[in-house]
Amino acid sequence: MCGITGYLGGREACPILIDGLRQLEYRGYDSAGIALVNECGELHVYKEKGKVQDLEAGLAGKNISGHLGIAHTRWATHGEPSAVNAHPHVSSSGRFAIVHNGIIENYAVIRRNLEKKGYAFKSSTDTEVLVQLIDYVASCSDSDTVAVLQEVLDEIVGAYAIALIDMKYPDRLFAARKSSPLAVGIGDDEFIVASDISPIAGNADKVMYLGDEEIAEMHRDGSLHIVNLSNAECRHEILAVPKNLGRTRKDGFDHFMLKEIFEQPSSLTDCMRGRVDVVGKTVTLSAVREHKDRLLAAERFIIVACGTSWHAGLIGKQMIENFCRIPAETVYASEFRYSNPVIRSSDVVIAISQSGETADTLAAVELARSKGAFIYGICNAVGSSIPRATDTGSYIHVGPEIGVASTKAFTGQVTVLAMLALDIAREKNTIDDRTYAGMIEELASIPEKMRVVLRTNDSIASLAKMFTYAKNFIYLGRGYSYPAALEGALKLKEISYIHAEGYPAAEMKHGPIALIDEEMPVVIIATHNALYEKILSNVQEIKARKGRVIAIVSEGDTAISDIADTVIEIPETIECLDPLLVSVPLQLLAYHIAVCKGKDVDRPRNLAKSVTVE
Repeated sequence: MCGITGYLGGREACPILIDGLRQLEYRGYDSAGIALVNECGELHVYKEKGKVQDLEAGLAGKNISGHLGIAHTRWATHGEPSAVNAHPHVSSSGRFAIVHNGIIENYAVIRRNLEKKGYAFKSSTDTEVLVQLIDYVASCSDSDTVAVLQEVLDEIVGAYAIALIDMKYPDRLFAARKSSPLAVGIGDDEFIVASDISPIAGNADKVMYLGDEEIAEMHRDGSLHIVNLSNAECRHEILAVPKNLGRTRKDGFDHFMLKEIFEQPSSLTDCMRGRVDVVGKTVTLSAVREHKDRLLAAERFIIVACGTSWHAGLIGKQMIENFCRIPAETVYASEFRYSNPVIRSSDVVIAISQSGETADTLAAVELARSKGAFIYGICNAVGSSIPRATDTGSYIHVGPEIGVASTKAFTGQVTVLAMLALDIAREKNTIDDRTYAGMIEELASIPEKMRVVLRTNDSIASLAKMFTYAKNFIYLGRGYSYPAALEGALKLKEISYIHAEGYPAAEMKHGPIALIDEEMPVVIIATHNALYEKILSNVQEIKARKGRVIAIVSEGDTAISDIADTVIEIPETIECLDPLLVSVPLQLLAYHIAVCKGKDVDRPRNLAKSVTVE
């Protein structure tokens, strides 16, 4: 989950690297560090525990000149967050400096062998083991750096993306990857390597992506050589850097999360632009047009995802089955890849990931591909690994999401799944004209209805003050609202650290009802739909046991409003689109409770935005 970047060129490296770390900080913020090589051939390494701003403050008055450097923002895997464990790590001889994202699974065995050879370790990280192994192999031969890396990386078990400085060649920058993303930005006689494209945007206009087990050697004269571990030359398509990535600013909001919640009406408009035609009453996804035969022939859809994306997948499963009449299932990618799943060539596997780099989801894609399934990706990050590994797919186009707790990416994923289900259903003739036209009209109205829901922000902020005491929450919903309840509970857990669980409301009597008392807040999604009367019965059962009910209801509701402790009204919509509106007050409730508790909303403890290792 760490973020790495490196620079080689004619400009001062430090400002570019620090700015790159700011763009990558969503990947980790336990510690940060930078290594710079100045024109005198001296290596300077600076590391701080904490965020990138702490590193930047620590650089004041230091020698930060140089046109070659590497930098890192860390999410701890091996070793606690500390300056000692922070990257870059330098080999004992001082020849090599490295930054690394990933996990070296056989690091303990390698470390013991190196200790027997006299190597001493300052940190408890697997990364220091890696750089010391590089140092040892280099000391045993006259091989060039690429050959050394080939030998070392062939011995490594695990995942890695690395940027390496070899002081023997201060005019070169080295990089390599396996199962962890790494992009190479190409400018005018300069290079920028990074975990994703965000540090490259604005600094280079071309980019390429390293493949697994590939090593890049970049020279100050602008030459670039890429080989694999077998020393075969590798050629890559050079792509233009997208011009619409944007820089990340809070734009007057206190937190990125709040900004991104309020961006949802416009982000969903962007998501549907060019795809939903209200006048013509059509939904058109280019991926469906280009691969219609394969998608219509599918005998089963398997949705693989993690976390929030899995919740979106649960909603997508219901829409696909409801509209397309094709069996569908939603599986945690981390379970799918190790469960020896039955995958047929007639299956379509839908992989959902905001970052497009989620390690378990990417591994699930590779497994499904090896079994002959057709792979459809739904991602936000343009050019990321999953879109490049799939047969086709759709970007959600909601713009950069910086807050660790996903908001607009979730609603974007649900919107794309709705469009996908509608487009396939229309082609299969499994949806009638009236339902199809009604869905299109309602989808197009969602952004404006979201704006109405956002007007509840102030009242939800006041409501949140009442629940900072709570140690547990229960979230209940039925049908399409059950995944929304799961997502609401996850948001609260992620940023306020209050234990919360989501359940199908009917399952409450199968155990969770034992937890209900006057100190248990229960958030129940009770919009007008086919199951409304059953939800009303659940509310009455909770109130009979003195539970405190926060009900999300449709505008004009009277029955539940009369018995719930608090109600939040939202505009009425089609049942399958309820999660798009329901998610907004659930996000706001989690946000304001976390703020009241003084938590770091954008950077919750132990979490990072992109889970690029298992």
